[in-house]
Amino acid sequence: MSDKKRTAEFARNTTETKIAIRLVIEGSGQYKVATGIRFFDHMMELFTRHGAFDLDLKCDGDLDVDQHHTVEDVGIALGEAFDRALGDKRGILRAGYFVMPMDETLAIAAVDLSGRTAFAVDTKVRTRMVGDLQSELVTDFFEGFARGARANVHVKTMYGRSNHHKIEAIFKAFARALRVACSRDKQLGEMLPSTKGLL
Repeated sequence: MSDKKRTAEFARNTTETKIAIRLVIEGSGQYKVATGIRFFDHMMELFTRHGAFDLDLKCDGDLDVDQHHTVEDVGIALGEAFDRALGDKRGILRAGYFVMPMDETLAIAAVDLSGRTAFAVDTKVRTRMVGDLQSELVTDFFEGFARGARANVHVKTMYGRSNHHKIEAIFKAFARALRVACSRDKQLGEMLPSTKGLL
């Protein structure tokens, strides 16, 4: 089984956002993130640390219009980065899940790098803003990631009081579930983790 680090580096530019991204899957939790939305930066930073990835991410978006394009497009670009870095996906575990407690809050995440896009998000956040982030856009981020990565992404807050903790616990659970899904499978070696012959 190869010990080569899996990486992706590219730019994604539209009329709404300009994104530069560099990802190392076998990283050490190092990050440099700037999206113009500080709470969202915080989520990307803790995602990187808990996933043990390395991530350089810069997004210049049309925040004068709305946060939607920035958050969704970062999700798409990050998903694309993982899809590119994983290549044909031979030798990976493919699926992972994690249950994350954060003080009074509990969140779960499950990821399958299946080659098919599906998502389900339940944050249980009922306030419009958490920090400087429009809270409804958490769903748009995970939808974008699922599209970019061609993955199934399910995240849910089971219970909690703090809206900050609800979102943060979801991102931490997601990072750790994705970390497992991307991990190399020592038992199956370079085998493709599918009976279809394609992911």
